Amino acid sequence: MKIKVCGMTQAGNIADLARLDVDFIGFIFYNKSSRFVSELEDVMIPHIQKVGVFVNEDRSVMDDTIALYDLDCVQLHGDESLEVCQWAMERGVVVFKAVSIGEDFDFETLEPYSGFVDYFIFDAKGPKRGGNGVPFDWNKLSEYKGKVPFFLSGGIGPGMVNDIKKIKHPQLYGLDINSRFEISPGLKNVESVKQFLVELEEMDSNILQ
Repeated sequence: MKIKVCGMTQAGNIADLARLDVDFIGFIFYNKSSRFVSELEDVMIPHIQKVGVFVNEDRSVMDDTIALYDLDCVQLHGDESLEVCQWAMERGVVVFKAVSIGEDFDFETLEPYSGFVDYFIFDAKGPKRGGNGVPFDWNKLSEYKGKVPFFLSGGIGPGMVNDIKKIKHPQLYGLDINSRFEISPGLKNVESVKQFLVELEEMDSNILQ
């Protein structure tokens, strides 16, 4: 199970988190977010992939940001077209496409994205573009029949490992955690994340046995 921690803003906090077994760290380049990164200090995390989160951003701005911060991945968290997804893939970065899941969402609408994104992020539909702190009905995941692997997002927090364990979807690739592991917007509770990872590791060990 891959782990992505999104919405980080402070260099010291990032360095502390980087000592844990996480795979991706997300930086939000969307100025309407409370976790907006206006300037990212040089942080040395070569073993963790850096994800830039954008919402309906101009391609030239994304291109400059990718180069400036040496981003490994982009997360398109708005209403980006297939053309934008294709552009990002051709740019040579890993492409995440976030999708807001409500009770009436039709997963078949995602089929055209196959081949143009590396991962979906299935997030809860809410008033904000992510970071709403609430989950969607995970039973709805059974309706997803696509081949693109996905990260589960939206309201994942401490004490939810047993619920995650019940999800048997073959395309579940990772978890995207954010607001419910925060002390304040952009500042993560590293000990809480650490405990969550320990519980996940124990879950994986039990499955293997």
